Amino acid sequence: MLVLTFAVAGAGNCVELEGMPYVFARTRVASLVMPVKCAHRGGPLHLAEFIGSDTRLTCPWHGRRVSVTRLLAQSPPAVRRGNTVTAVFRVPAGTRHTIRHLPLSAALSAAGPRPGGAGSGP
Repeated sequence: MLVLTFAVAGAGNCVELEGMPYVFARTRVASLVMPVKCAHRGGPLHLAEFIGSDTRLTCPWHGRRVSVTRLLAQSPPAVRRGNTVTAVFRVPAGTRHTIRHLPLSAALSAAGPRPGGAGSGP
């Protein structure tokens, strides 16, 4: 297992492992560490918006919708503390990673932390 701490927002808000970038996202439904690539065609899920529902994100490339609940179920365990989040990824401890910045859509950055998600840390 690899434990990483990175920023909730701004510089250093994205961690990339084995070519897959992840960000901390806050929605009305949950707070979670999520992949930024849409599973359907690799679209920029970090720029997704809610269209007609606050429980399904819509990929900006092709309109495919993904449930926040599904993303939460696939999310690595994480705890937010202030402006950082610590996540446990299911990869070997020595896995190479990079930390960088990715912009987030308003849908993924405007909502506050919710009980029960990664935002519920001490």
